[in-house]
Amino acid sequence: MPEMTGARFLAETLKGYGVSHVFFMPYMMPVAMHEFDKIGINRIMAHCEKGAAYMADGYARISRRPGVAMCQSVGAMNLAAGLQDAYLGCSPVIAITGREIEAHLHRWAYQEVDHIDPFNAVTKFNATVTQLENFPRYLRHAFRAATSGTPAPVHLDTINLGGETISRATADLEIVVEEQYSGIPPYRPTPEISYIREAIRLLTKARRPVIVAGGGVTVSGAGAELVELAEKLNVPVATSLNAKETFPAFHRLNVGCCGHYSRSCANKTVAGADLVFFIGSHTGGQVTFFWQIPRQGTRAIQLDINAEEIGRSYPAAVGLQGDAKATLRMMIDEAKAVTGGEHEQWAKQAQQFVTEWREGMAPHADSDRLPMRPERLCKELTNILPDDAVLVSDTGHSGIWTATMVDLKSPHQSYIRCAGSLGWGIPAAIGAKCAVPDRPVICFCGDGGIWYHLTELDTALRCGVNTVTVVNNNHSLNQEQGGVERAFGGRDKKSDSLWMLRDVDFAKIAESMGCFGIRVSKPAELTGALDQALSAGKPAVIDVVTDIEGIAPPPWC
Repeated sequence: MPEMTGARFLAETLKGYGVSHVFFMPYMMPVAMHEFDKIGINRIMAHCEKGAAYMADGYARISRRPGVAMCQSVGAMNLAAGLQDAYLGCSPVIAITGREIEAHLHRWAYQEVDHIDPFNAVTKFNATVTQLENFPRYLRHAFRAATSGTPAPVHLDTINLGGETISRATADLEIVVEEQYSGIPPYRPTPEISYIREAIRLLTKARRPVIVAGGGVTVSGAGAELVELAEKLNVPVATSLNAKETFPAFHRLNVGCCGHYSRSCANKTVAGADLVFFIGSHTGGQVTFFWQIPRQGTRAIQLDINAEEIGRSYPAAVGLQGDAKATLRMMIDEAKAVTGGEHEQWAKQAQQFVTEWREGMAPHADSDRLPMRPERLCKELTNILPDDAVLVSDTGHSGIWTATMVDLKSPHQSYIRCAGSLGWGIPAAIGAKCAVPDRPVICFCGDGGIWYHLTELDTALRCGVNTVTVVNNNHSLNQEQGGVERAFGGRDKKSDSLWMLRDVDFAKIAESMGCFGIRVSKPAELTGALDQALSAGKPAVIDVVTDIEGIAPPPWC
């Protein structure tokens, strides 16, 4: 085996696995950074560790390859906090941190704390590398763990060795790349045929079946199979936010996103089902609106690559452990077409729910009133999004508005969303743009969310990553208004101070940073603003002035 430094080994291995970008905070393995540069791995230096983690997350979700985030020991717990979204969103992020030399540990070394435990909560594999000779084994393990089964973050903590960092130390190291684990999914297991046939029997026999598609459909690339099976069995389809892109928006069987960030038509359909087929879904609190949709007692079939998920929230009449794409193909081949009868009546009823929902939302979506309603902003965004756009959504109202009011009109559009941490949008969009530099990447966030990581616009500018950020600017955290006023027994200056923000023009802030900025107050201005932003040749911010009274309706249950 050739003798080489840990830095060279890391660079060559990441390159072998197809990693094109590393997101990091200094001072972390500067020798490795030089090695990255020599072999063409792009280094994106963020302004904070959470920002780097979110960038790696966005990169991983769009590329369907592991994203890599790195930082030194003093920032390691910040990086762990940033992995929460990747963990909840089932994203394969590899975190690498540094540690003081062993002689300095447990002696109050400057900036040093034991940061290994915080990673246990947000990773599926968490290990400390104490010998360079073991680094190859641990790194291969990290790629296998991150991509296998349900994708998730992993963490490697490297200890400086005898005064030499792991990147400067040398050893006889063999570069072994297990290419199978360079993307997701690395393999496609399937269930026994008897379970496939029983699932089809139950779906065919049910009077009001519904499919709930989760993020596992997206990870598996099973959108085409999902559509084909739904059409063959004539079954309505609801999706989680993570599967929004997998089913055509205006398909006659699509009822929209269900659960918490949902359309009432989707929740009504799932609540009215006598059998629900969960595909690649955690059946967690958001997609089920805290286990109210579907109703407890509803029969369920569950398909998941991770057997531990099957029956977690709804007892499964049939459990199918397998990859979504491969398993749905088996089901399509085994199933007979279902036409007419109760399935057809149920599908028409579900579409009636959709029609009623669209008619109910139309007054706001079509409104010309100023300040602009967020529903109108989303309607305009639907119409002007480029056919190959990646839409990146922050959480809170941004997640609700994009889940319910933005329709993806092209099969080449993609959608990723925050799994819970407000402010995720801007750095995640940077990571997504690094993964697909030739596609327009548009972040949708509120003025509450943009404040978290506004500094990463400088990262985008410095690194030539030209994203577009659309700000739903109502100078407030108005999603919190109702809860705050209930706690205070009404509205006054004290309660307002907990949800109202200053009216700030983020376009001017963007311009002051060297980015492109434009403010929009009328719906008709959005098309021109997006055209200018996409052609600006630099990161861009479109600040859209919207109505502070634009609060999303509560979920139907």
